[in-house]
Amino acid sequence: MIKIGDKIPDFVLKDQHNQEVKLSDFKGKKVLLSFHPLAWTGVCTRQMKALEDNKARFDTFNTIALGISVDPVPSKHAWAKDMGIKDTKLLSDFWPHGEYARKLGIFREKEGFSERANILIDVNQNVIWIKIYDILQLPDIEEIIKFLGERR
Repeated sequence: MIKIGDKIPDFVLKDQHNQEVKLSDFKGKKVLLSFHPLAWTGVCTRQMKALEDNKARFDTFNTIALGISVDPVPSKHAWAKDMGIKDTKLLSDFWPHGEYARKLGIFREKEGFSERANILIDVNQNVIWIKIYDILQLPDIEEIIKFLGERR
């Protein structure tokens, strides 16, 4: 599993608008990779809405928040629209199924989806914070904001 200090591997994933997004596009910014198991579920919905609701706060810390799951692009698109997500990119790690989560060591083979996890990387794309949550646990966005504030 990826750990603090590791250089995170780049990716090319499609967002909810079917646009390719590369991690390397965000060089010079911190990036929060917020993995959620599956779209259209209660905890995952609240997790992604928290990213959207806190976009301005993330901006003050030069941080981009990205939501990532194994759901296909059309599902991500409909889900983002349903939730009113306009600014947060929701990325599809659909095919090859869960490949990026596998690279990070956070794919749950038995269930076919990723862990619920937040991975924060610095401007040089090194992991500076990681937390794996219980599948039914809503990640605390305030702990991430606090960490970012302490690292200013």
